[in-house]
Amino acid sequence: MPDGPVPSSGDASGPTEGAGRPRRRGRPALLIAAAAVLGLVAGVCAGVLVQAGREPTKLPPLSQAALARGEGKPPKPLPAAQDRRVRTEGDLRDLLLKKPRGVEEVDWLKGSDGWMDLAGYAGTFGNPEYGFENLLRREFRRAAVTGWEVDGAYSVEIRLIQYRQEEVLGAAAANESGQYFAGREGVDDWGIPGTGDGRVYVARHPLPGLDASAFPYRAQAHARRGDIAVEIWVSGAERVDKKMITDVVERQMERL
Repeated sequence: MPDGPVPSSGDASGPTEGAGRPRRRGRPALLIAAAAVLGLVAGVCAGVLVQAGREPTKLPPLSQAALARGEGKPPKPLPAAQDRRVRTEGDLRDLLLKKPRGVEEVDWLKGSDGWMDLAGYAGTFGNPEYGFENLLRREFRRAAVTGWEVDGAYSVEIRLIQYRQEEVLGAAAANESGQYFAGREGVDDWGIPGTGDGRVYVARHPLPGLDASAFPYRAQAHARRGDIAVEIWVSGAERVDKKMITDVVERQMERL
């Protein structure tokens, strides 16, 4: 006999056939998703067909409407005396300050005809080779020079250096560089009225190594106007007067 009672086949609490198998629920979800995609595609196709059946919208014209022509006479062009570009495109030597009456031309400028070429100007640098390369980078165009000596008291040299300024502002760079080297120890410096960033530099003592020279004292000025850098060098038997060199600079800048 069995150890325990055997439940009858009619007991509702007993196990039934197929108990524990999961029900298959994926097919209805796939059908719904497919219907949604088909609906979206059908909507897009319908929208394309509707848009294709419409007339194209006209675009606004690309050309600007004709402007009304102004009345009256056009302004007159500036005369050459007022047009700075016309002045600087002419003979650069004509813009140099004229030598005072009764003064002598300095010996080192005799035969120069007022011009200083690239090699000659580079030769005035402490390192001519570096100066030559630097002037090429700054787009050196041409240089005009003049100078004179006054009664054995002092000598003056004026240089106008013009740059092409197609890719770099050569005149501004030259002015900045000149002032950098001029502003060494042992000098007094002042701004030049009416020149923006122009400055005058006057040495307090004779230049070392020039004690036996007729003009051992030095002064210089650096300014610019447009594409032209202005350099003025003064050598004196005594300390150069600030007012004298400033006056020379101001008169030279007026000619530009």
